Amino acid sequence: MWLPGVILFSVKFRFQPLISSSWLIFSVALLLRLSFLFYEAHQIPPQALATVPFQNEVGSVAAAVAQGQGFCCVFHQPTGPTAWLAPVYPVFLASIFKLFGSFTVASFYAAAVSNCIFSALVCWPLFYVALRVGNPATAAAAGWVWAVVPSGILIPFEWIWDTSLSALLAISLLWATFRVADDSRRRNFILYGLFWGFCLLVNPALGAVLPFLLIWIYFRRRSAHPRRLTDITLVVCLAILVCLPWTVRNALQFHRFIPVRSDFPFELWMGNNPIYDENSRQLNRITRYEEVHRYSELGETAYLEEKGRAAKKFIRTHPALALQVAARRAVALWMGTAAPWRDFQRADSNLARFIFLWNALSILGTFAGLACLLFARRWLLLPVAAFPLAFPLVYYATQASLRLRHPCDPALALLMALALTWPWLRTASHANAA
Repeated sequence: MWLPGVILFSVKFRFQPLISSSWLIFSVALLLRLSFLFYEAHQIPPQALATVPFQNEVGSVAAAVAQGQGFCCVFHQPTGPTAWLAPVYPVFLASIFKLFGSFTVASFYAAAVSNCIFSALVCWPLFYVALRVGNPATAAAAGWVWAVVPSGILIPFEWIWDTSLSALLAISLLWATFRVADDSRRRNFILYGLFWGFCLLVNPALGAVLPFLLIWIYFRRRSAHPRRLTDITLVVCLAILVCLPWTVRNALQFHRFIPVRSDFPFELWMGNNPIYDENSRQLNRITRYEEVHRYSELGETAYLEEKGRAAKKFIRTHPALALQVAARRAVALWMGTAAPWRDFQRADSNLARFIFLWNALSILGTFAGLACLLFARRWLLLPVAAFPLAFPLVYYATQASLRLRHPCDPALALLMALALTWPWLRTASHANAA
């Protein structure tokens, strides 16, 4: 009777450290992403692989930078300087173009493999954040959830954009927040502020969680550190200082204040325009050709001012419809489509159905994880909850897709892991109370 128990204990003793190894989790995550990349790329003709992934704003600006034209030409046309994008990722992609050639198969693989590495590296900060929030079981569970999360496997191949890098930076910001709250040395706050500035130059949308993280640090340190307000101010000033050269460049080029990127009026108009009004007498369509032509005709500043006015007018004259469309976007941001049940039934592949199911499970896991934090780790609720609750808000008003939500996906993996390891958290809480 005792032999099966001995064997089970021996297996658990030998394999538990391996399963909990952050190195193993990272390796599996990277292998899955690279395998999907090379399998899918093998199905695509080389001519398409060299050009189609770069037919977007990032590819256009990166090619212009690589050719020595400067940060310009956002739509593959000589339309002059642009602030449409944050600078870091286009410059990174331009360095790939300089090494491997603009719009080449080699450049695609270099960019996509880099995305895979960024995505797999999420495992490390996520592992240590989960260890801080929960326990070793939570850390291992969070790492394995991220290793197999569909968006983490698909997006590095499907989007040559800052999306995977932003996911890495987002969870790294949460990890850094815990570090500076635990270690009050001035050096840590300096590094934290500089890191925030870099992150904003990659993806300004990450700034949505900055106030919540700083508020949490402030109150977390209120009893032991009288200089807490000075440290918080230092973080904000350093983040601004890092962004300042780019902001000055934008002011000189466009004669107006653009902290990082300028395209918000266009994004707001894309989500709020007469195409959503069934009774509109306008031509209900938006074509890339017409919008690029209009952009070229007016220039970036006038074009964005026009779109901003049009979006505000639509919201003002159609408030109920604007709220209805925002609700659809909220569903689409979390489920991948505004009509998930209908599209699940119409899906023509098991992969698509699996992604719908995973999205539904991630929502349930997110709420369950937030509940676990509320009851077992309440003092950690604000910084973690800021990512699923505050980060997506801007996309409810503009455009929504799983790609845009992806930077907060590591936090969702953390919350799902908390829900999965809740019994162990309860046991630890009861032990501490005793």
